[in-house]
Amino acid sequence: MPVGGMGSAGRWVRAVSGNLLTFAPRKNNPQITIMKDTYEVKLKEWNEKEMAAVEISTIATRLWFDKSVELIIFRRQLVDARASEILNHHLYAQRFLNRPLTVEVTQLLVKALSQLDLAPARIDMGRLGVEWLNEGAQFASADAFVAAKLADFIGKEKLVLKPKDVVLYGFGRIGRIAARVIINEAGKGEQLRLRAIVTRSNSDEDILKRASLLRRDSIHGKFAGTIVEDLENKALIINGHTVYMIAADKPESIDYTTYGIDNALIIDNTGIARDREKLSKHLEAKGVSQVLLTAPGKGDIPNIVHGINHEKFDPATEKIFSAASCTTNAVVPILHVMDKNFGIHHGHLETVHSYTNDQNLLDNYHKKSRRGRSAPINMVITETGAASAAAKVLPELAGKFTGNAIRVPTPDVSLAIINLTLNKDVTIDEVNAVLREAASFGQLVEQIDYSISNEIVSSDCIGNSHAVIVDSPATIVSPDKKSVVLYCWYDNEFGYTKQVIRLSRYLAGVIRLRYY
Repeated sequence: MPVGGMGSAGRWVRAVSGNLLTFAPRKNNPQITIMKDTYEVKLKEWNEKEMAAVEISTIATRLWFDKSVELIIFRRQLVDARASEILNHHLYAQRFLNRPLTVEVTQLLVKALSQLDLAPARIDMGRLGVEWLNEGAQFASADAFVAAKLADFIGKEKLVLKPKDVVLYGFGRIGRIAARVIINEAGKGEQLRLRAIVTRSNSDEDILKRASLLRRDSIHGKFAGTIVEDLENKALIINGHTVYMIAADKPESIDYTTYGIDNALIIDNTGIARDREKLSKHLEAKGVSQVLLTAPGKGDIPNIVHGINHEKFDPATEKIFSAASCTTNAVVPILHVMDKNFGIHHGHLETVHSYTNDQNLLDNYHKKSRRGRSAPINMVITETGAASAAAKVLPELAGKFTGNAIRVPTPDVSLAIINLTLNKDVTIDEVNAVLREAASFGQLVEQIDYSISNEIVSSDCIGNSHAVIVDSPATIVSPDKKSVVLYCWYDNEFGYTKQVIRLSRYLAGVIRLRYY
């Protein structure tokens, strides 16, 4: 008689006959057959989606290298992306929008888009996909829809870019990330061209060590490409780009024209010189036309947060610029949106910031209070200039803010806690809706990301290209509906460097057409 088995869904039963344990087949269970068929169907559907994603990536990569057309989906890359990444981007879009923006929709539109003679552009397939879902029925085909939407982008004569030579002055955390970004986003080479890196020494040993640091990064991982040391010519060949390693102690002593470099933009990421007098030394060097500081500038140097106030300054007349700080770039877009929609009466900014090279690994002397204590094992209260810097970018907020900082034992990604008292009564839903809209459409989509996850932590934000990520489930509104607390993450290395490169493109005049 049966004494055991695999349950009602099992295919075999166990029986005892004397002292012998035997197994006998059970009749086919219809439930098992249905489950197996469902499994096979779902797997086949997934494989088809992967094939669609592969085709999207292939077309996107070809458009990038052939036409300098970059395809994204809500700021997430489709160029050279893995199929699983593209499918994950679509899942995010569906949850974010609560709309059926499937990989098949994007595949249809990308194939239609690839037939157009497009000028250099950056095109958000998320926006295009939503418009297709809303308006597609009004058009005879996807080809007709895409041609109508991108009519102003058709024709290479619509935008002709003149490449800009770039020199990185300094090669620390920001410098190395900037090198990665410029090289990986070079495409046809019609925008920024990394031509040289200036350090204090370019001995063979130094070049080998700096190449190794560029090749591998403890936080941001391996460089996506190849790096070959050309010691004879004092250069690195990075993904086919010849980048000269120049040794100099004084910026004015360099003749860049001897390296074939002219009219160059110098990105000074040393943080040593911050005023106009010292930064002007770069302009005395042969082959230099502009200087961009990757730190808050002093005196009358324009402090710029790209997306907010970059168009207020004319690169044809001003030659020295500052990209402000990572924290300023994170909080200013949020303050701009909140003030525009609700009015800010006053507020306080507290940044929980990862430790930096400015702190000590172990307890040692430091000219600033508390920063001499060991960074990896202490939380350290310190000052931040973000509140005053924000007022420089947004003068209407002058005198309304206080600010402070806490350095914490994490190597990257920081958190801005923004406490605001508003001029209007608000609800959590109203606040989050405004920030979500700003992150989805409009002029700040590159700056503001919007998270709907209840589980996000700092390491999830490493490599995020936005200046700031709004943690929407953490938003707090007081019972009187006047006070709001916003929690905003930012990759203080990568996200900030992306802002620096966006500003560099604007200064260089190599901004592509954009469809966001």
